[in-house]
Amino acid sequence: QVQLVESGGGMVQGGGSLRLSCAASGRTFSAGTMGWFRQAPGKEREFVATFRWSGATTAYGESVKGRFTISRDNTKNTVNLQMSNLRPEDTAVYYCAATASRLIISNLRAATAYDYWGQGTQVTVSS
Repeated sequence: QVQLVESGGGMVQGGGSLRLSCAASGRTFSAGTMGWFRQAPGKEREFVATFRWSGATTAYGESVKGRFTISRDNTKNTVNLQMSNLRPEDTAVYYCAATASRLIISNLRAATAYDYWGQGTQVTVSS
């Protein structure tokens, strides 16, 4: 059974930082793609960041560029998201997503391209 388990969510003041982690089990995604999406109340699920091991390719959503950094540790089958300079509008449930596929650049930001999803972890940023 494939599982993705997120951790590291919590509450933080605006301008603060949090580090999210996602551990995958059941199969390896070392040759594929792992990333993060988020969903806030009343909004659609939004692309945050992703890391494709092939070519060490990363992509970020426009609203988080320069503030969030994604990294992977393939020896542990994990992906991390370092979030800095957090804003209240970053408040959302953050979901880890993965696929064993080597996604083309145009599909990296598409939720439908990912086969497996975690349960989500809440991030709340206060003013």
